[in-house]
Amino acid sequence: MIATEELRIEPFKLEDAASLSSLMVRNKKRFQSFFPGTLAQNLSKKASEAYIATKEEEINTKFEYTYGIKDKETDALAGLIILKRIDWYKKQGELAYCIDSLYEGRGWITLVVQEISTYCFAVLKLQTLQIIVHETNIGSQRVAEKCGYSWIRTLENEFTPPNGIPMDMELYELNSTI
Repeated sequence: MIATEELRIEPFKLEDAASLSSLMVRNKKRFQSFFPGTLAQNLSKKASEAYIATKEEEINTKFEYTYGIKDKETDALAGLIILKRIDWYKKQGELAYCIDSLYEGRGWITLVVQEISTYCFAVLKLQTLQIIVHETNIGSQRVAEKCGYSWIRTLENEFTPPNGIPMDMELYELNSTI
């Protein structure tokens, strides 16, 4: 779908199941708080196969868009980018993303958010994109800011992690100029 010198952003294929499960299991501690549902659905190759089938259907019905971020050199899955909570009437959606600890610090998520934002505005014709991040996730806040997203406000009790208490989250938005 989208490619640079180092990475590809593309829908999952069934043959990605082992790589997806491996990514999730390897980063379990890292993803358990803010990606609990995705993690829980990808703890084995078989579970990832079902997840991939669901994500394919969600793209086909324009409910949610989940793409893999792949290392072009190794074809390994390095992360995910998800367009979710899409409101087609308001032309608005939210981006969520995660990256393997092995790929952190390379600038890939910034590049991916820039590319997907352009895609969402130009192809999907959305007008507003949101990124919701916890105040402790400084890296994700930097990604939002580098990609032109502006801090809007704190959302009180926006997210409750598994077995946790509700947490305030920071809302960033980007509006289309297309």
